Amino acid sequence: MTNPRGALLVGSVNYDDAETTMRTAAEILGPRLRRIPDGEVGVRFHWIMFQPDVLGQARGIERVGAERIPFGAGLDARPLRIAEGVDASAIALPPLGYASAALESYEIFRHLRAEGAIAEGVRFQVSLPTPLAVVASFFAGGDRAAIEPVYTAALLRELDEILAAIPHADLAIQWDVASELGIIERAAGYGRVMDAWWPGDPFAGLVERLAALVDAVPSGVEVGVHLCYGDAAERHFIEPTDAGILVRYANAVVAASGRALTWLHLPVPIERDDDAYFAP
Repeated sequence: MTNPRGALLVGSVNYDDAETTMRTAAEILGPRLRRIPDGEVGVRFHWIMFQPDVLGQARGIERVGAERIPFGAGLDARPLRIAEGVDASAIALPPLGYASAALESYEIFRHLRAEGAIAEGVRFQVSLPTPLAVVASFFAGGDRAAIEPVYTAALLRELDEILAAIPHADLAIQWDVASELGIIERAAGYGRVMDAWWPGDPFAGLVERLAALVDAVPSGVEVGVHLCYGDAAERHFIEPTDAGILVRYANAVVAASGRALTWLHLPVPIERDDDAYFAP
């Protein structure tokens, strides 16, 4: 068995604030870390579950159902729909919250680096969901094709704000990719089958979308992909037979991207240490 040379924190960490997360990560993992996330603290700890509360503020988007669906951190998990008669292309989405959180945490990162708690050369990692994840999770099938370009543009504005504010030599962007695997696997995850909403080959559409996100990150910024089978209630939405689909998707995205990935994370179920899982 080889000794690990590095460590990757894919995002969420069970601390209450960004400073504790980054300080603790630096203390424990030290030279093994090339980049440090802020732990996705606050409402981001539940990944994309805070987005319905954000998007529901937009004129032309409605919540489905009259009663709140309580979720952690005081969130309302009710899904979303485009209001009747509204042209999705005319919807102006509010700031999504990712850029403001990143800029706030980066200032903490800079402070910790200045005091020597974080080593020079370690980058600040910002984890972002793919637009597909939010669209697939919170909008009904008939609205997805219409709202996807609107949400994609809004998320790329968040990325641009981050890129404009944080020096590129300090920055690493990670795309969190989960719903895509549900579509590839045709998983009946969390009570429903995950389906594509675009014409043609679903796999090709997924590759095209993720490759475009990789290419949206300029060459001076590190970019990584975290493939994920979900962890709601500490369970995957499907247990993979082996790493075959992960490898196929990752290789296709790398081939379709115009720039190199800095890192790639493939999930391994906690009980799988057998050769069959890793064979692909």
